[in-house]
Amino acid sequence: MLQTETKSISFTEFVEWKPDGRNYELHDGVIIEMQPKGKHEEIIGFLNTEFTLQFRLLKLPYLIPKQVLVKVLDRETCYSPDVLVLNRNNLTNEPLWEKCSTVQDSNSIPLTVEVVSSNWRDDYLSKVRDYEEIGICEYWIVDYLGLGGIRYIGNPKQPTISIYHLIDREYQVTQFKDNDLIVSPTFPELQLTVAQILNC
Repeated sequence: MLQTETKSISFTEFVEWKPDGRNYELHDGVIIEMQPKGKHEEIIGFLNTEFTLQFRLLKLPYLIPKQVLVKVLDRETCYSPDVLVLNRNNLTNEPLWEKCSTVQDSNSIPLTVEVVSSNWRDDYLSKVRDYEEIGICEYWIVDYLGLGGIRYIGNPKQPTISIYHLIDREYQVTQFKDNDLIVSPTFPELQLTVAQILNC
């Protein structure tokens, strides 16, 4: 993750500036360039495939786009999640969808995933807060290197998948490690262990 600008800009300025094919986020008016590494990308590709199989099997009107922004309401902040499952049926209710491939309505976002890299504090602090505020029902943090703070993944640190599920407008978190079978509220028939995801 690289901070590319020091002066604060608006979301509108950001989307007008953002070049195609490059992965940037806007954190409280500051442009951040995201630079995922090899294993990071492998996990993203694996989860994209597994989620696609699930929603096709369940005949859900979902899609997984390549580059979509999730806008935080009333702030100059937007994220580009590593995996973003969208509900096609709600995109007509998204005022920024056609103009700049941006969503901000929780009904459009059944599930989002962040694969942890050096910016782990963003995933465990800022994004948990902001995704909860938006009302995203399910948020995964895939910490494949065990980088997160001890208060988030325990001691000793080890690779962990944390799944945040929205209950009464607050996230409840369940953690999975090693050969634990993942429990996903969005895809209840998903049959994957942490080890299968991390060793994909």
